[in-house]
Amino acid sequence: MTQHTLLEIKDLVVEFDTEQGRVRAVDHVGFSLGKGRILGIAGESGCGKSVTALSIIRLLPKPVSQIVKGRILYQGQDLLTLPIQQMQRIRGRKIAMIFQEPMTALNPVHTAGRQMKEVFALHFPDMTAGEKHAKAIQLLERAGIPDPARVLDKYPHQLSGGIRQRVMIAMALSCEPDILIADEPTTALDVTIQAQILDLIKTLKNKSGMSIVLITHDLGVIAENCDDVAVMYAGQIVETADVHSLFNHPLHPYTQGLLVSIPSLSKHSKTRLPTIPGHVPDLARMPEGCRFADRCPDTEDICRTHPPRLRSVGKGRTVACHLVSRPFEQKKKRI
Repeated sequence: MTQHTLLEIKDLVVEFDTEQGRVRAVDHVGFSLGKGRILGIAGESGCGKSVTALSIIRLLPKPVSQIVKGRILYQGQDLLTLPIQQMQRIRGRKIAMIFQEPMTALNPVHTAGRQMKEVFALHFPDMTAGEKHAKAIQLLERAGIPDPARVLDKYPHQLSGGIRQRVMIAMALSCEPDILIADEPTTALDVTIQAQILDLIKTLKNKSGMSIVLITHDLGVIAENCDDVAVMYAGQIVETADVHSLFNHPLHPYTQGLLVSIPSLSKHSKTRLPTIPGHVPDLARMPEGCRFADRCPDTEDICRTHPPRLRSVGKGRTVACHLVSRPFEQKKKRI
């Protein structure tokens, strides 16, 4: 871990007990988050993005899930070795999270104000009631909420999706954390509100200097907001790079397939949109070799028998592919 690295995940393995038996949802995942940077984790639904995020703050559902291997280093300290009481002081205070669906993340029987003040009571027990109220108003104003005093007295179901998400952001930033994990923060919001929420997160990040892990399946969001990218597929990291390198020269066939599938205004109208054929493999029946082999246009024998390892292919770049030397433009024509 370098002096510029704030968070580092090493060889993380997470398993779940299901009706089909024990399945591995996150398989030897590793990446790092630099100070003041935004790391985007991209991939299809079910690839392990949210499970990885919940592992960082140790909020995986119990007893069905278990971290069986790995290290999660925050400023050099392994969070997985901490007693739960010490982890609770870090969670929210040093590492905060915006959950995917604010309607379920917020308590439906308590007002927004009461839930915000509970955060202060937990981490700042010496604050008076007046100070808590003033701080809640201030945070809602920073989150761009008009008439914050009125919002404090509302229950979640009385607020729009955009306002609920802004309340979640205000709560997450209430302790001025070093790291903010945003798990699909614009899910179920219309395009205009999505842009406002993402602009708000970036603005607050620039003011505070915090680092962000932005989880999304939308590569457009990644391109516009992130400094670095980790691409996940079927529980594994298949490629990491800075955002410019990834979009200009993607190396893994899955990343390439995602990029050519993005709609473009430069294409003729009614042009068939390229797609990645096939389906993500079942976690309970993973293939012996590369997990993307059945969907890859360049699969060779080695891909079906030997799983590729994530390896360095240059400064700040890693990829898990046996055929990484194939040029992107040559593959683009075949997808």
